[in-house]
Amino acid sequence: MNLGPETKKEKMSRYAGRPSILSGVSVVVFVNPGAGGGRARLFVPRVQKLFKSFQVRARFVMAESAAELESAARNAIEQTERILLAMGGDGTFQALANAAFGADVLLGVIPVGGGNDFAAALGLPSDPLKAGEAVLRGQPRFVDLVKVRTSEGRTRLYGGGGGVGLDAEAARYASGTFRLIPGRLRYIASALRALAGYLPLDICLEFPGSDLPPFETKALLAAALNSPTYGAGLRLAPDATLEDGTLHVVLIEDLSKTEVLRLLPRLIRSGELRTSRVKRWRVQRVRLTTGQPTLFHADGEIIGSSPIEIEVIPRAVRVLAAVR
Repeated sequence: MNLGPETKKEKMSRYAGRPSILSGVSVVVFVNPGAGGGRARLFVPRVQKLFKSFQVRARFVMAESAAELESAARNAIEQTERILLAMGGDGTFQALANAAFGADVLLGVIPVGGGNDFAAALGLPSDPLKAGEAVLRGQPRFVDLVKVRTSEGRTRLYGGGGGVGLDAEAARYASGTFRLIPGRLRYIASALRALAGYLPLDICLEFPGSDLPPFETKALLAAALNSPTYGAGLRLAPDATLEDGTLHVVLIEDLSKTEVLRLLPRLIRSGELRTSRVKRWRVQRVRLTTGQPTLFHADGEIIGSSPIEIEVIPRAVRVLAAVR
């Protein structure tokens, strides 16, 4: 991606005459400087210039951790700030959403992370500057969030996808060893590393409040999604939208390492997972139990361990999305 200086002509062509619903109002942008392997910090000056070109009064706040971001966001809300943006990945927006849930605020995200699946579901481009422009010209929409409660009693909201099994193990590598690999390849590499020593889970899915029977099997992973993709574009729930008021539960039954490797070329090219071993449900709630305590991740962040209770929260927050 080109980070060189833009010419004056390019800037004028790019931004001139473009209205923003945020023009003249106060905005706070919470930046995760480590997002995208440090890309976020590099893009801050460019995004600041973009906001100035739209005559948007923006204050940029650096937050080195989710806890720091949430504390800063709550303080901003107490100081009557009403437009709060996250500049980072899905985990950065997750922190902002948890801080702002229940408050009368408008949120947004400028994607500079490794996955950016929630931003993609909002129709935002993957390029941070183009996404920033789409946010500045965007329209407010109410979107769903997912609430998860872990065995430790921790409650957390997330926007995209979460699960147990191979993907949770891969999430640990994606945020550590392979954090500098861009996009979907980061998650593919992480999954391959996790696969090396992985054993299938004994898992039981229950669906409280519905007539669906419990489902028990050995599984590679089980996920609960709000967005159609996670892991930088892996399309586990292709019919999902952020506004459909349902939880998309996906289970991949036990596959051999050879079977997983056969699926990889299509996953790398298109993000599609085509196998009869995928099971899907659309529900309001799911309880996920495993044979032994197992880590659960949400938007790539490790939240806690199973058993897990998960439910959709319809119209949970108002977010700036790309104009449709």
